[in-house]
Order: sequence, then C-alpha cells, then structure tokens
Amino acid sequence: MQRVGIFGGSFNPIHVGHLRAAEEVREAFALDRILFVPAALPPHKVRHQLARPEQRLAMVQRAIAGNPFFRASDLELHRGGRSYSIDTLRELRQRFPKWKLFFILGSDAFAEIHTWKEYEHLFELCDFVVVARPGVRVRSLRSLLPVATRKCFWYARDSLALVHRSGHKVWFQQITGLDVSATSIRQAVSRGRSIRYLVPPAVERYILQHGLYRRRAFHP
Repeated sequence: MQRVGIFGGSFNPIHVGHLRAAEEVREAFALDRILFVPAALPPHKVRHQLARPEQRLAMVQRAIAGNPFFRASDLELHRGGRSYSIDTLRELRQRFPKWKLFFILGSDAFAEIHTWKEYEHLFELCDFVVVARPGVRVRSLRSLLPVATRKCFWYARDSLALVHRSGHKVWFQQITGLDVSATSIRQAVSRGRSIRYLVPPAVERYILQHGLYRRRAFHP
C-alpha cells in the first residue's frame, strides 16, 4: 500500500515554507509521494487576491520540478467551482483505494476545521498530519478539535496521536520554523521588493514574467 500525502491549499504563491514542511512530513512519515493540490476556488480566501488557478498550478509545478517525491495535481482545477477537501478526499479514495492517505495542513487551518464542509466526515477518510512551528505543544492538539467531534477521539500516548473511532489518526508534527507567508510575499511584490529566497527561483521568475501580485494585476 502506497503512503501518499495530500497537501492542499491556494499556493498563492507556493513558497519555501510549504516545500520545507512537505519535505519534513515526507521524511517523518516515510511517504512514497506527496500530491500538491492547488484549489480552484478556496472557500476561505479573498477571491480578488488570487492568481488564476492555472497560474498557481504552474507555480507549483515549477517549485517541485526535479523532486521525485513531489507531484502536482490538477484534480480540483478540473472539478471547478469551490474546492472542498471532503470532495477531493472522497474522489482520491475512490480512484486509488490502495493508497493510505495523509492529509497535511497547518495547526492554524486545523483550528478552523469546524468551518469546513462536512468536517466531521473528513476524519473517516484519511490520517491527518497537523504541522506546527516549534513551541506548539502536542497536548494542545486535542483542544483544537471541534467540540462536537472530541468524543470520537482518544489519545494514543505511544504514538503521540489522536485516534478517531474509524481508526484513522491525527498526528502532530513540529517543523522548522520559517517566518514566511504567501501574504507577505504578495505584499513584497506589490511594493516592488525582492522575494528572492522566499520562493524557488523558477517561481520568482514566473511571478515577475506574468506580472502577478502587482495591484493592477489582481482580478475580480
């Protein structure tokens, strides 16, 4: 059975923080591959600040080129409309029943998971890997669970994970703390500042060549 990480997001743009987190999770969980899945239309993002879906996919493809463990997926782009993780995970489970899925997300996103579509069913589909910078304690993970779902989990001290009644686990993984965000990168571009070393060189070139994130380039 292949162990496959699913790393979704707007990737607006993808940056070194995303890539380092993915690499550390891949190594820690012995994943055979990680799929980067750019959202067509993220439900919780401001639309006018988004580069077009195909542009964000192109940046992901350039960022991970040459890494045999990283793949870009256009699954959500082909589906169109708002991108919901529950739909993506169900489709992947149906298409690849022999994959063991690990859904990768940040602790900030996990804290808001109660706002996601059919969030209570997400834990029935795959394991979760919640990544956080140093300083976030593992015992705080349970407090991030939606109150309505806490009764469905127990804490496995031997593996430092929360175990769902379905058997899937919520893992906590501390990662290298890199103080970089897509928001700060977009702001830097809009102000004419350098983003070198915040994104891979190929992504920097793509952003500059296509005039992304300049204020006049944002589209409704």
